[in-house]
Amino acid sequence: MTYIAKPPLHHPSLEKNALGFTRRDYEGRISTLCAGCGHDSISAAIIQACYEIDLAPHRLAKFSGIGCSSKTPDYFVSPAHGFNAVHGRMPSVLTGANIAAKDLIYLGVSGDGDTASIGLGQFAHAVRRGVNMTYIVENNGVYGLTKGQFSATSDKGSKAKKGAENKDSAIDLVMLALQLGATYVGRSFSGDKAQLVPLIKGALSHKGAAILDVISPCVAFNNHVGSTKSFDYVRAHNEAVNRMDVITPRAPITAQYEPGELIEVRQHDGSILRFRKLEDDYDPSRRNAALAYLGRKAQEGEIVTGLLYVDPEASDLHDGLNTVDTPLNKLTDRDLVPPVSALEKINAGLR
Repeated sequence: MTYIAKPPLHHPSLEKNALGFTRRDYEGRISTLCAGCGHDSISAAIIQACYEIDLAPHRLAKFSGIGCSSKTPDYFVSPAHGFNAVHGRMPSVLTGANIAAKDLIYLGVSGDGDTASIGLGQFAHAVRRGVNMTYIVENNGVYGLTKGQFSATSDKGSKAKKGAENKDSAIDLVMLALQLGATYVGRSFSGDKAQLVPLIKGALSHKGAAILDVISPCVAFNNHVGSTKSFDYVRAHNEAVNRMDVITPRAPITAQYEPGELIEVRQHDGSILRFRKLEDDYDPSRRNAALAYLGRKAQEGEIVTGLLYVDPEASDLHDGLNTVDTPLNKLTDRDLVPPVSALEKINAGLR
């Protein structure tokens, strides 16, 4: 396969963020995905989000597994650290890296096959342990690399391109993430950049397991009448519970949303999530209410999008393990090897 890098030259008049980077500095190689693939729209949203929150590219660590979605980290933030794991095993690789170097920002990109099938156990344990990460599932409900079979997130009753009907129940990754204890849970649509960019910005600023399920239609195998993951179906059945904006501690980022009640939630890093409620009875701070709401809307055939749950006081895996403030990969022999006096003190306490 041929990879084409974008030219490094930038026009001198390009706008820069607070760190002096232009949006072009957050781009990657030219995509080799099908023209019109929703995954490319998600990559563009990630680029925009990183640029707007002034994320230093070298502080990002991006991970993926196997599949069309797992190719996408090559298409954004080239200067970042990166690791392409084997099928379904990305969460454990990300967890190990996070344990060693907690000072980086962790972004995992996966697909519905990589996450909900072979990697389901890995996904579950990374979420329940509270690994500090943004985990984006690029969900198209189909195995695109192997010619269009149903995936574990394909809705029961949906039809394949050649007419076959899916007889199996779907795994709802948003509801699963809520049940497993994720502290930032959202769903969006690759075709709704105005909603997706703020969701990614909030997730990257969140401490704890942030899970985003992004419906991303496969233009080759799953964008036809009868598919519940097509562009037309999602647009017709999208039920947005809120619209979100993120204000960083440095500079406000404003946007115009529909009229409604304004809610502000401060996160651990000082950033503020601002919500415009579109549903009178929806509260993104109540986990059980979110689960009940999702279940009710699923029975009505609606695809709920927006920030579904957030815990601004969330802890992460390092809090649970009580690790030291210094990243473990930066500890020296002097830090790691206790003196004889420390060993004697331990032994004395055991007598």
